[in-house]
Amino acid sequence: MNPEHFDYDEADGVATIRLNRPDRLNALTFESYAELRDTFVALRTRDSVRSVVLTGTGRAFCSGGDVEDIIGAMETMPDARLFEFTRMTCDLIENIRLLEKPVVAALNGTTCGAGAVMAIAADLRIGTPKAKIAFLFVKVGLSGADMGAAWLLPRIVGLGHASELLMRGEFIAPARAYEIGLYNRVVAEEELMTTAGEWAQGLADGPTMGLAVTKRMLNAEASMTLREAMQVEGWVQGECMRHPDYKDVIAVFNARKAEKDA
Repeated sequence: MNPEHFDYDEADGVATIRLNRPDRLNALTFESYAELRDTFVALRTRDSVRSVVLTGTGRAFCSGGDVEDIIGAMETMPDARLFEFTRMTCDLIENIRLLEKPVVAALNGTTCGAGAVMAIAADLRIGTPKAKIAFLFVKVGLSGADMGAAWLLPRIVGLGHASELLMRGEFIAPARAYEIGLYNRVVAEEELMTTAGEWAQGLADGPTMGLAVTKRMLNAEASMTLREAMQVEGWVQGECMRHPDYKDVIAVFNARKAEKDA
């Protein structure tokens, strides 16, 4: 894991991915899109990583695609190349969701465009008072349904709030994002990485299979009937009860009970 277009660090089961183009508000390039897409695939089988923190450097988390590198190039881009690019951006978001390890987005500043969709692809979002957010696509004549935003956002904030955010394309303040459930927490700027690290560490120390199955079911059950969901949850919970994670917890519980009864 030695990426060229962002910073990467691992410690105690937590991987930290830090976008690091502060002079460009951490805008994404063709190369960084591709490298992020591939990194989230590689993390699936990296046993040393059990949770991920995604963050940025400077005044922004991520301002979306780079205007000079990407937006300008699209004017003369052949159709085949254009659709290859839009598919790649969707693959990045899909790979974040398909990583069956918790992802915490630590939103250090302005979050918009593709950055906003990466944020909602994460499992948990922590912002600072500077972390305003916008889904700007309609502002440049595009669809608000970009990179999976129209699938993800209603599931987080409901259809009404999602429609407002995707159709108006306006920035909202962190307090409003927290109010509608888009942010799980808003903390002081100096507390952001400490809080994100604590959340990620707690998840990394949690039941690996239990968390993986939870994320898998959150993705899958949106398209299930109640009956189907009950059948699947009954089966997967039984499988988790056979897993060493659960057996270890029960063993500790029984040991404590025996010690108390002695």
